[in-house]
Amino acid sequence: MSSTAQGARARARMEVTAAIKDEARRQLAAEGAAKLSLRAVARELGMVSSALYRYFPSRDDLLTALIIDAYDSLGEAAEAAHRDVADAGPVRRWTTVCEAVRGWALAHPHEYALIYGSPVPGYTAPDTTVPAASRVGLLLIGIARDAHEGPGLTEPPLPADLRPEAERMAADLAPDLPPETVTALVAAWAQLYGLVGFELFGQFNRIVEDREAFFRHAVGQLAHGVGLVA
Repeated sequence: MSSTAQGARARARMEVTAAIKDEARRQLAAEGAAKLSLRAVARELGMVSSALYRYFPSRDDLLTALIIDAYDSLGEAAEAAHRDVADAGPVRRWTTVCEAVRGWALAHPHEYALIYGSPVPGYTAPDTTVPAASRVGLLLIGIARDAHEGPGLTEPPLPADLRPEAERMAADLAPDLPPETVTALVAAWAQLYGLVGFELFGQFNRIVEDREAFFRHAVGQLAHGVGLVA
């Protein structure tokens, strides 16, 4: 087969794959991840199910592709925002990344729900999702690392009974950072997505009105808790 024909086939496959994902995202928005169906996707695209299975052998394969795309889209948004303030101080960089996460979530609520909402019954994300899922976390770790190597970090207090777990997490995630800092980073990472999720899923209704100002203050407190100094 000529290289031209191979290129045409590759482009056609990419176009069909993109169309399948787009229809699946539409179904996610309408029905939720638990009701995603390959047969329904094929039907909406005018394909027979056997043809779609050549692209995604199972619902879980399609879900995995959508999850990786969502994590990568979120990571790209956070990294692009961070590039614009790369020369700023650590607290400004931290806040900018967190605000980019919130902005992406508000613009892509159904994809955010896919990766940080309720687990999909019967689905377990494979290890192939980990690199994409790690992008925002690694960005926040990088900000803490630069502060540790530059202007300095204040080490948060750490209870003695948590130290073995803190040292294990530090060895796994950032061996060059103090265990106190790594523990605070993990807590801040969880609280960041909790803040976004509360806003996105309605838990702040009739409680927080100026949500942008509230979020900015809250993530500034998270930066302080990690030990970043303005």
